[in-house]
Amino acid sequence: MRRKVFFSFHFDNDFWRTQQVRNIGALEGQTTCSANAWEEIKRKGDAAVKKWISDNMTGKSCVVVLVGSDTANRRWVLHEISKGWNDGKGILAIRVNKLLDAHSQSSRAGPNPLSKIAFNDGGKTLADVVELKTPVGSDSKAIYATISNNIEKWIEEAIRIRANA
Repeated sequence: MRRKVFFSFHFDNDFWRTQQVRNIGALEGQTTCSANAWEEIKRKGDAAVKKWISDNMTGKSCVVVLVGSDTANRRWVLHEISKGWNDGKGILAIRVNKLLDAHSQSSRAGPNPLSKIAFNDGGKTLADVVELKTPVGSDSKAIYATISNNIEKWIEEAIRIRANA
């Protein structure tokens, strides 16, 4: 059975890369939101964005954060991670910066967004509990193969970690 997941990513920088992961076929994600549709949602204000996130996260068992060069600095990505964790969903973060974009370019590895999510006790971050996965390989095809061969296992692990936290 394919897991239903919510994909979280920096739209402008990583949409092309994330489409590669979405197309692996082992997962069922939320409906793709076009750039125009996302801008329309954002124009309606924070409440509309939060509602869209909440609606699209409903029924999902895991938030899959596809981490590129600037993902950790995206307000709504951090909101999605926090909401997912607080709603009891597994959190899986995977570096996708070495996958090629629409211009056949990779990008630099950005900071870990999980390190920006602090627990209420102030002593730990989500990065202390959840590992950021860095796929191995010397080129985009090898990185894709690593993700494709491991994503289902990683999701099950993320769900287990959350259930035991």
